[in-house]
Formats: sequence, C-alpha cells, structure tokens
Amino acid sequence: MIAPLLRIAAASAAGRVLRDAAAEATSRLMLTLGAGAAGVIGVFCFTRAALTLLEHHMDPAEAWAVVGSFYGVMGGFFYFAATRRRRG
Repeated sequence: MIAPLLRIAAASAAGRVLRDAAAEATSRLMLTLGAGAAGVIGVFCFTRAALTLLEHHMDPAEAWAVVGSFYGVMGGFFYFAATRRRRG
C-alpha cells in the first residue's frame, strides 16, 4: 500500500527537479546569448569609433589596416593564451 504512494511522490519530486534544471539551463543560455550580443555590439561600436578617429588622421584604407592589424594581434594573443593553457 505504501510502495505505490512512495513511487508517486518520488516521480513528482523527480519531475520538479527536472523542471527546475531545465528552467535554470534556459536562463543561463539566455544570459549567455545576451552577453554575447552585447559583446558583439560593443566591439562594433568601438571599431566604428576608432575608424572615425583614425580616418581624420590618415587614409581610410590605412585606418582599416590599423584596425585589422589590431584585431589580428589580439586574435593571435588569445589563440596562444588558450593553447598554452590547454598544454599545461
């Protein structure tokens, strides 16, 4: 008599735990996507501001080359930092 009641209680508790885990995963995903979107927008805005300032002092192609070189150096830095961390 008690065993079926315990099974029902355990199933409802497990269902509640799964719903809570799914809600937490969804909120983490949404926060991560929001942070990623904010990062992309921030990089875009700072790049446009840097290009505007650089174009006042040099040719637009040179300004793009400077900004592209900066991002290339930063990408290389992050690549080597990530691979060094993995190696030990």
